[in-house]
Amino acid sequence: MDGNLVDIKHEKLSFFTPVGEVKALNDVSICMKEGEVLGIVGESGSGKSVTAYSLMGLTADNGKIVDGEVNFNGHRIDLMTEKEMRKIRGKEISIIFQDPMTSLNPVYTIGNQIEEAVRVHGDKSAAEAKARAAELLNLVGINEPEKRLKQYPHELSGGMRQRVMIAIALACEPKLLIADEPTTALDVTIQAQILELMNDLKQKLGMGIMLITHDLGVVASMCDNIAVMYAGEIVEYGSADDIFYEPKHEYTKGLLRSIPKFQEKEYSALVPIEGQPVDLLNPPKGCPFAPRCDSCMKICLREKPDRTDFGEHHYARCWLHAKAAFESRQGGDR
Repeated sequence: MDGNLVDIKHEKLSFFTPVGEVKALNDVSICMKEGEVLGIVGESGSGKSVTAYSLMGLTADNGKIVDGEVNFNGHRIDLMTEKEMRKIRGKEISIIFQDPMTSLNPVYTIGNQIEEAVRVHGDKSAAEAKARAAELLNLVGINEPEKRLKQYPHELSGGMRQRVMIAIALACEPKLLIADEPTTALDVTIQAQILELMNDLKQKLGMGIMLITHDLGVVASMCDNIAVMYAGEIVEYGSADDIFYEPKHEYTKGLLRSIPKFQEKEYSALVPIEGQPVDLLNPPKGCPFAPRCDSCMKICLREKPDRTDFGEHHYARCWLHAKAAFESRQGGDR
């Protein structure tokens, strides 16, 4: 694994449905170091959550990794049984699910749900688990933790429920925290608080964070590196500065153009990405973004582009850059 906490190599994952094979991931490769914050961005259906869930061994029953390797902290995830996964799930790797309103069990108290996470992976007594639960609530910024432990989810606000979800995920101090759109259902003020909290906890605990979102504004302030996904593929990968200041893929540029720019003196219309995502039951032969790309060439529809490197950690899969590199070489040979 070369010292990587996460090392996904050429992963292909499909869902086998009555109407056919849905090719949800197609040749996805991701590396993460310990303590790194990686943002995975893209529109709905691009494969962001599926990538993370495959790392947790949480894909649906009809989902199967058909090729590639999924490595995490010395474990070969794609070869592990469910019994083996339970030993590391929650202990070495945890997840904050998308919707805090529905992720907590409404018939159990907050205390019961946090204490369960503590006791499943340790040998703590009931009293020790309760003390740890109160400590975790205090860590995530919830006041009066002893009182909150006795309350049910419906008695808490959305922001507090999200903090409880983070507390459960941190119960065993995992090496990697997956945050699957952790701020989607929250208002802007609470969003900022949750992101600041996650950043503080990352500094205190030294854990890595995989942040999944469709909001580029969220990843701008938090992430070391960003993977841009489209139709089950990583179309561009680089540092936050690379993605925001030197975007290379036309899809990345389209996402950036769709962000409101409040600094501009005059009002300007947002530029949407026209068209619809591709059908993953029948994915195209060429670049998946070609049908929606204003710079599409004939080869884009026929063949998948190879990756073009722009630095040690920045690459994109786009024929425009392959064409530019070819023309540059041709000019040098004259």
